[in-house]
Amino acid sequence: MNAEVRRELLRVLDALGGYTPDVRFGQLLANLSYMAKSFTAEAIWDVEDDELLSAARSHLKELSERHAHAS
Repeated sequence: MNAEVRRELLRVLDALGGYTPDVRFGQLLANLSYMAKSFTAEAIWDVEDDELLSAARSHLKELSERHAHAS
């Protein structure tokens, strides 16, 4: 596992937490795994860190754009 990818993933997850205060951390991880892989029970087990990071970045971009348009 790439330590740099993991650090970036944690940074993006922290940023996502600011946009999703009502979502529990486990829910956020599960949702991102579904976004990265597919909507299956296995997704949370099969998703790689880089795939999770990509999904997290995409979700953060979507939420930040939505927030900017709402302001």
